[in-house]
Amino acid sequence: MKKTVKIGTRASLLAVTQSTWVKNQIEVHYPDTSVELVKIMTKGDKILDVPLAKVGGKGLFVKEIEDALLDGRVDLAVHSMKDVPTDLPDGLHVAIIPARETALDAFISVKYSALDDLSTGATIGTSSLRRKAQLAALRPDLKIEDLRGNLDTRLRKLDEGQYEAIILAGAGLNRLGLQDRITALFTPEQMLPAIGQGSLGIELRKADSELLAGMQFLHDQNTALTVAAERAFLLRLEGGCQVPIGAHATLSGKTITLTGLIAGVDGTRVLREQQSAPVDQAEQLGKSLADILLSRGGKAILDEVYRETQP
Repeated sequence: MKKTVKIGTRASLLAVTQSTWVKNQIEVHYPDTSVELVKIMTKGDKILDVPLAKVGGKGLFVKEIEDALLDGRVDLAVHSMKDVPTDLPDGLHVAIIPARETALDAFISVKYSALDDLSTGATIGTSSLRRKAQLAALRPDLKIEDLRGNLDTRLRKLDEGQYEAIILAGAGLNRLGLQDRITALFTPEQMLPAIGQGSLGIELRKADSELLAGMQFLHDQNTALTVAAERAFLLRLEGGCQVPIGAHATLSGKTITLTGLIAGVDGTRVLREQQSAPVDQAEQLGKSLADILLSRGGKAILDEVYRETQP
């Protein structure tokens, strides 16, 4: 391991917390190595007054960090896998995936204990088209409003009464030690998570074989398999992280089961399918499940979504 390792990270509290965890793991494993966090502002961090789906493009939270990797300013990058596009720049790879936190979405409210408790017309906040679509299918009587900003900003807006409830990823709250803010976790049957949700990805230069070997201690093969199936599903759909697509994979012995979803933003059309395969066919499973949903009308739904969300 190098004597000094520079980690590229977004500057948000959650991103820094996640990167600090990786930093601490490296320094415990390699006591002679010093790890430095390099905070980088991304396009997604700069544009806070426009819904992400309207901003356009892929890699809104990773491109500037990948640029720093490519030009040598940092040695590795720590990402939330749900933010990482399926097409990576030449020379880079997400080679280390640590054990996953919960993949589930969290319902958070000051006054209400569950989604079903919200009164008709109540305002619920989320920045995700995937969540909006599934919320609209579950509770078409609610007022679903955009919610942007870092995690602490979103919680503050809830506490100020701007929303009766908000939806956030449970993993982020757990990593920040804010488990007590989670009112309830949605089941995958209620709300299918985003691709890669709850998992971290460590991106490196392909040429840095020694660094890759040194980071293997953080890699969790079971998480990597489930994330590979989910990302193959996303790749086949040619979707970015801001479209109403969800997928969630689980392992049982040597079998991987993947549930996938394509939805219209208004929640009136929700296509959902589940398939299983041997673990060594994780990526093929993702592609085949995507093909099934596309053939059932998913392509028409996605074409419409892309037309509506063009910036």
